[in-house]
Amino acid sequence: MTSSEERTLANLRKGTLEFCLLALLRNGEAYGWDIARTMSELGLLAGEGTVYPLLSRLRQSGQVTTRWDESDVGRARKYYAITDVGRESVRRFTTVWEPFSASVSSIVKEKP
Repeated sequence: MTSSEERTLANLRKGTLEFCLLALLRNGEAYGWDIARTMSELGLLAGEGTVYPLLSRLRQSGQVTTRWDESDVGRARKYYAITDVGRESVRRFTTVWEPFSASVSSIVKEKP
């Protein structure tokens, strides 16, 4: 990937990452590392370290909650769950995103 393509991808990630993370949590609570791994596998994260500050901001804004789960093996794990505020954020984003992304796709798609 060229540096120009990397910059474009970074800008796209900045605008959508928090909503993608919240949408993942609609399926149920998740451990931070699992969230980071899933998002990395999908090409949404440049690095695992990006997700933890984002989760912290989402918690502070009331869009996710956390709980600690003690483990018999190893350290306790912090799990994240979406709140009603977070669900509403995803709903509003989806309302805007779907027509916006369709419009962008229709413009940038090469016509035969």
